Amino acid sequence: MAESPPIISRDQIVRRIRGEYLEMPGLRLTRAQAQRLWGLDEQTCVQLLDSLTEDRFLLRRIDGTYARLTDGAPTDGAGGFPPLRMAKAGPAGADALRARPAASPGK
Repeated sequence: MAESPPIISRDQIVRRIRGEYLEMPGLRLTRAQAQRLWGLDEQTCVQLLDSLTEDRFLLRRIDGTYARLTDGAPTDGAGGFPPLRMAKAGPAGADALRARPAASPGK
């Protein structure tokens, strides 16, 4: 006699989804990809993704993918955040060298 698959609670599935997003920063999944990854039926997957979006853990991006809200502001304008810009950095210690007063001759 074959064993039936274990019954997994909604809370266990939510913990697993959160865990996947926390372990893989930058993870972006479509609903169909999430459904396959976690072995969910379409209705359950939609409900869980909607719930995590309402809880502000996930963000549904313009391209239809779901990403963690705190992974940084999306660059496609989703969520109303402006795109992030990289700061420019000079060689290590360059600012410190410029900040030192010049030594007086003869001292």
